Amino acid sequence: MVILPANRINDVQEYYFSRKLKEIDAMRSEGKPVLSFGIGSPDLAPSAQTIKALADCAARPTSHGYQSYIGTPALRQAFAKWYSKFYHVELNPANEILPLLGSKEGIMHISLAFLNAGDEVLVPDPGYPTYSAVCRLVEAKMKTYNLKEENNWLPDFDELERMDLSKVKLMWVNYPNMPTGTNATLELYERLVAFGKKHNILICNDNPYSFILNDKPISILAVEGAIDVALELNSLSKSHNMAGWRVGMVAGASEYLQCILRVKSNMDSGMFLGLQEAAVEALSYGQDWFDEVNKIYRERRELVFAIMDTLGCTYDRSQSGLFVWGKIPSEVKDSEAFSDKFLYEAYVFFTPGIIFGENGRRFIRISLCQPVEILKEALERIKKVL
Repeated sequence: MVILPANRINDVQEYYFSRKLKEIDAMRSEGKPVLSFGIGSPDLAPSAQTIKALADCAARPTSHGYQSYIGTPALRQAFAKWYSKFYHVELNPANEILPLLGSKEGIMHISLAFLNAGDEVLVPDPGYPTYSAVCRLVEAKMKTYNLKEENNWLPDFDELERMDLSKVKLMWVNYPNMPTGTNATLELYERLVAFGKKHNILICNDNPYSFILNDKPISILAVEGAIDVALELNSLSKSHNMAGWRVGMVAGASEYLQCILRVKSNMDSGMFLGLQEAAVEALSYGQDWFDEVNKIYRERRELVFAIMDTLGCTYDRSQSGLFVWGKIPSEVKDSEAFSDKFLYEAYVFFTPGIIFGENGRRFIRISLCQPVEILKEALERIKKVL
């Protein structure tokens, strides 16, 4: 007897990095010293005070029970102060902020809360693969929109307006963009808000990279009237080196968050109190914290630029975020073959852009989440192969 899986997973593949990291682990078990620059998992630690807040809370016998589905008032207040200080956005911590177990789960929660089978979703190409995977899981219909190099990886609103948008209910947006590193402008967000209002589309901005190598973090919610038509996901994963801690949030109108909460409250039992208290500590930090983190990433990025130069790639030196996005040489067949060549010959892995969509076919992405010494070693290995 065979129990068949649900139809909804027929078109959903195992996450690319899940598969590739298994391959890399197998290579390492065979004694091949692979250096991986694939995922954006910060190798730096949270602050000592953040770790202490977690440990202090965990040591209290009363800290280990179930927690509220909406997070502690202190955590919601800390997120609100963070948004006010850095994004100049005023949010009501009582009902316009919902803490999440990482912002990635928010993509699923939002989709389950707002999409019916057959509803259409605007998904960027290139873009975060989870947007399209979750779209398939909730049995919505993905409608890709182009981000292209010649338009600086920004949406082409003329092209969007030519689409049949009658069944589109939700649009995923991600700036500073992953994988391209392009930053947003207030003008872009204003156009997105106007577009959402015109077509009755919920604009969902995924904003976890705005503090990495970016001097001017902005939020779509800074646009007047945005809260009527936009949600914003954010996270401490990149900004505070807490990727494995799984602390995120979604901000928006209270009626939208109530819809999301109806999903979320049936899927988890709240965030561990120690994580919430540690997040409150982390969110209290000023610009000095981000300056120190970015000083390290800036040094690493120069080495990644050197790797890109050695590979013959072209790139934009002004890009933000945890990665460098580069265009492969014209004589190279495609990014996946290019990536595999250096994985198998130099034991250096970087991400082929094709996994982010067809518009990424001729690009690669290299993570900044490795120390300078490892980056130098990768550069030397690549030089030997070339």
